[in-house]
Amino acid sequence: MTEPTLTIKDLARYLNVTERTIYNLLDRGKLPGFKVGSNWRFRKEDIDKWIEDGKVTENKGARKFRAASARKAGRKSSK
Repeated sequence: MTEPTLTIKDLARYLNVTERTIYNLLDRGKLPGFKVGSNWRFRKEDIDKWIEDGKVTENKGARKFRAASARKAGRKSSK
């Protein structure tokens, strides 16, 4: 049997964010979901894959953070 789908409220609870955040992500086309009538639904396995695909490795994330910090300070980043 297939797993039940998540509603906006369920997904917000699962991701530990507000429902407004879910709507913002949907508006930007960032979340994998589908509509049933006028209601959004999400498959947990699609959300888990979205989370996994969006993970940033520590080194890559640190490099981006250093580059952004350097830009703010008006310096060039050293890769």
